[in-house]
Amino acid sequence: MRPRLEGRVVLVAGAGGIGSALALRYAAEGAKVALGDLKLESAAEVVEAIRKAGGEALALHLDGADEASVTDAVASCVSTYGGLDGLHANFANLADSSPDLSILDLPLAVYDDVQRVNARGFYLCTRAAIPELLKRGGGAIVYTSSAAAYSSGPAQVAYAMSKAAGHALMRHVALRFGAQGIRANALAPALTLHPSIEALLPPQMIDWAKAAAAIKSRVGRPEDIAAMGALLMSDEGSYITGQVISIDGGTIMRS
Repeated sequence: MRPRLEGRVVLVAGAGGIGSALALRYAAEGAKVALGDLKLESAAEVVEAIRKAGGEALALHLDGADEASVTDAVASCVSTYGGLDGLHANFANLADSSPDLSILDLPLAVYDDVQRVNARGFYLCTRAAIPELLKRGGGAIVYTSSAAAYSSGPAQVAYAMSKAAGHALMRHVALRFGAQGIRANALAPALTLHPSIEALLPPQMIDWAKAAAAIKSRVGRPEDIAAMGALLMSDEGSYITGQVISIDGGTIMRS
């Protein structure tokens, strides 16, 4: 069976736990992957692993909230691989993560920076990618969102607002460019464990996440997000667009 993404070029904007799993999965499915991150060394480590496994990949320095940096990243995909077939916008600013901060306590500068990265950054990546996708006759855009966009929690007001804004962006792309062959979807994980975050979390937080979900045996892993991303990037997902898909073990159930 042919790999689902053979011959396609995918830009993953944002490395780290989920982003690294995305790049590895897309490469394993046959895509040529460009992985961009503020920390070039983080992207380079993943790219090296992809190449050792026989895949094709490119590491890029990418500041998703900077227009010139985003433009350069897309241009690098085109100059290296001849075009662009998919974008997965995955980076996030989590500066308002403290549970002690409500809207009355969160400094406006922190709010502004979260929106600058999360909302404006996804906007910039989308605007840079769409013209190249159109040149290929269409393609797929996937956004990493969050269960926070739906849960009315006592904290993370700026982060939750930014993720809800991403849903509006996704629906705009799906509606405006669907007839031209571009699909857009968002993935909304709940707590997703990877080594860099697991070391920072108290055991009771993991227990809380298990208790909140319908699936009690574990919490989410980056590979769960990557598996759905691979479907949405592929022809097998060719009739899925305009959707937010929760990957949270049943933490949030929406009709």
